[in-house]
Amino acid sequence: MISYEATPEFEKDYKSLLKRFKSLNQDFEIMKKYTIETYFEKGEPTTAFVQIEGFCDENYSSNKVRKFSCRTLKGRGAASGIRVIFVWQELLRKITFIEIYFKGDKENENRERLKKFIETIK
Repeated sequence: MISYEATPEFEKDYKSLLKRFKSLNQDFEIMKKYTIETYFEKGEPTTAFVQIEGFCDENYSSNKVRKFSCRTLKGRGAASGIRVIFVWQELLRKITFIEIYFKGDKENENRERLKKFIETIK
């Protein structure tokens, strides 16, 4: 079983996006079940997320969900533009959500935030 946690910064990002994208709660749960759990628990390959180069080692991997279906953004499907950054710790079977953002607001993840989190788990 995978355990989930979120950083305080992620919680703030999420709350802000939820005001704009009303279906985010349901969409986020669907993403966890059909993207993250399908890959890490069932071992089924996916193209929904990619590893973030330079932020991985043998104990953890940093990942960016690029295919996130948001029903509020009708007609865009998995190319909604919502991005989710998370760190997977294999030995602990734990996902920590680091950042969520809309690509229309910013182009890339906050690498400093990711680096800061990784320093706490080393």
